[in-house]
Amino acid sequence: MNAATLNQEDALTFRKAAPALLPSSRQVIEPESAPANIANGNPPEAGTLKKSNRRRNLIGGVATLVVSVAAGIYYFEYVAPYESTDDAFIEAHVTPIAPQVAGRVAQMLVEDNQEVKAGDVLLQIDPSDFQTKLDQERANLAASKSRFEQANAQFTVDQAKVEQEKANVVAAQAEAKQAEADDKRYQAVGSFAISASQLDLAGTQARSAAAQVDAAQNKELAAEAESAMDKASIQTAAAEIQSSEAAVHQAELNLSYTQVKAPEAGYVTHRTVEAGAYVQTGQALLAIVPRQVWIVANFKETQLTDMRAGQPVEVTMDAYPQIKFKAHVDSIQSGTGPRFSLLPPENASGNYVKVVQRVPVKIVLDDVAANNYVLGPGMSVVPEVRVK
Repeated sequence: MNAATLNQEDALTFRKAAPALLPSSRQVIEPESAPANIANGNPPEAGTLKKSNRRRNLIGGVATLVVSVAAGIYYFEYVAPYESTDDAFIEAHVTPIAPQVAGRVAQMLVEDNQEVKAGDVLLQIDPSDFQTKLDQERANLAASKSRFEQANAQFTVDQAKVEQEKANVVAAQAEAKQAEADDKRYQAVGSFAISASQLDLAGTQARSAAAQVDAAQNKELAAEAESAMDKASIQTAAAEIQSSEAAVHQAELNLSYTQVKAPEAGYVTHRTVEAGAYVQTGQALLAIVPRQVWIVANFKETQLTDMRAGQPVEVTMDAYPQIKFKAHVDSIQSGTGPRFSLLPPENASGNYVKVVQRVPVKIVLDDVAANNYVLGPGMSVVPEVRVK
């Protein structure tokens, strides 16, 4: 085997192995010409390889610089000015609905997730017992008013008796004065002009007239006492009227409470009652979730450095990922979330480990279009606050 044959086999072997040994981006020798050059014993010139490597390094450096500048611009324009968190949820004032009177549910007037307005009747409790109680209290009120009128009439009669007794006292006093004058005249004349029996009769009449004065005065006092009692009876009857009116008003309220109404507009949720069930006072029957909702985002305390109330926010909701809602920061809670939990953490211990705390931030939606979507407490959102 001659040298030419060996060179051709070596060239063929190198041609097969070259693609695996050299990356495609670094092949500076044409695939078809490389075996021929090697076969002819003419390797590539060193200057050509060096120039190619320099060009490749220059292009790589420029590309790296461009990527770095672009990444920096993107960071300072779209990352650094924003603070975001996925620990954020929708909140609302959920109003539990409970009856103010006990009774059996006669009728359910709403369904699950139904929208209601303020004042709409949600359910009806059987009003029969409360209507009967109201009729009874109204009858008691009428009786109280009748007793009041009777006391007033009796007071008028007793007042007339008082005036009559006063007149009787005046008349008795006049008779007593006349009898006393007659007795004095008879006593002055003595037994020379009148008989002893007439003298005794005059004295007796004078004493009798004085006694009648005392009796008339006592009757006057009794009449005045009766009149005072009548005044007390009138006051008692008036108090009974007020008590009866209050009882009627309470009975009317209890009757109105048999209609359980919505205190505000919203959606019926967490319904746990059906028609025919007996409910107790204060028992939770359902809840009303209003349209007005907001977001509570638990940001890390290190994210609050530049965060202020009023800053714009873009909100993405898990339920509507294709929509970004406009909002703004309403307020920042003065304290971390765990501090106000049922069991606050106790950090005064020997094995304390510092952990970045989270602070609730209230975010209010500005986008009116949010009212067209179902937004309820507990739904997950991702807010992005522009802090710079």
